[in-house]
Amino acid sequence: MNLSDALDDGPYGGNNQSGGPWPGQPAANPTWPGGQPAANPTWPGGQPAANPTWPGGQPAANPTWPGGQPAANPTWPGGQPAPNPTWPGGQPAANPTWPGGQHGGQGGMQPAAPGGWPSPSPGPGPGPGPTMPVISQHNLVVPYKQTLPNGMFDKLLITITGTIKPKADKITVDLVASSDVAFHFNPRFNESGKMVIVRNSCISKKWGKEERDLLHFPFVQGQPFEMKILCTNQEFKVAVNESHLLDFKHRITNLRSINILNIYYDLNLSNVHMETVP
Repeated sequence: MNLSDALDDGPYGGNNQSGGPWPGQPAANPTWPGGQPAANPTWPGGQPAANPTWPGGQPAANPTWPGGQPAANPTWPGGQPAPNPTWPGGQPAANPTWPGGQHGGQGGMQPAAPGGWPSPSPGPGPGPGPTMPVISQHNLVVPYKQTLPNGMFDKLLITITGTIKPKADKITVDLVASSDVAFHFNPRFNESGKMVIVRNSCISKKWGKEERDLLHFPFVQGQPFEMKILCTNQEFKVAVNESHLLDFKHRITNLRSINILNIYYDLNLSNVHMETVP
């Protein structure tokens, strides 16, 4: 018997062409009873989640903020505030000192007046002579008296705001030069059952000819109002509640001598503002 025959016939010899196991051959890895263990035997049940230190898997993008990353600016609830947080609702209109935005000198719209109303300047502007300072007062006592340090002059604008009393009989605005009344403006709510605005002047203690004709009476008992008086070289222009009302030609032509504003009777006075316009 040669060596090859001996190997073929031995209990561990031969080619075992049948494909069956070798008698006595152990499993693939005899050091693991029952076969190959799971992928990672140190973790019972298999490989743990991506990050085993966080139960249930990887936490949100920023675990210090519950629910994920906060809004763009966490100091402002709901995200970034409006462009200018000091103004509720965003940036105010172009000129917040005039309700309704920029206008032609009458609180929101250009009144229909011959020659128009110029827009107010941001501050005082020069008249002929000294510069007129801005004068603005609030919650004023009636009767009201205001001295005009430079008198009246071209492009001086006076704005008066207040509320007519509920049972008002009349109100009066006077522009005075010494003992003379250069412009008397007198709305009457019940003159023989009619509403009328009387305009006049009193020079050397004599009243002149009254002006009464008007198509519109803009004042309402119990309601607020805004009145503007614009001085030009020829006349006083009056607008009420954003609409031109009347003109009154100068009867005292020395405008600088007109240096007192008086307001009387049945109104609550909120504000008096004076400025020059371009």
